[in-house]
Amino acid sequence: MLVELTGFQRDLLVVLSGMETPSGSEIMSEVENEQDRSVLHGRLYPNLDDLVDEGYIEKGELDGRTNYYAITGEGYEKLQARYEWEQEHLEARSNGDTE
Repeated sequence: MLVELTGFQRDLLVVLSGMETPSGSEIMSEVENEQDRSVLHGRLYPNLDDLVDEGYIEKGELDGRTNYYAITGEGYEKLQARYEWEQEHLEARSNGDTE
């Protein structure tokens, strides 16, 4: 489960799971469009770096000044585990089982 990650970091993984190799600015635009609010560089890039450090995403160079980011197999597995956990609880609730 992704207990150790913040909600924002999970959102970044979700965004990255649907993109090929976006730049930081492309990720920022996608998150801003989805959340309908601004994301500051000072919030985005440290969180991306934390996800790289944890092995959930990889970072590479597109050109001399632009990096790309991509979700790793481990990152996708963690995201999938979180999704399954959420689905399990939502299904239990819809079936009337609130334990």
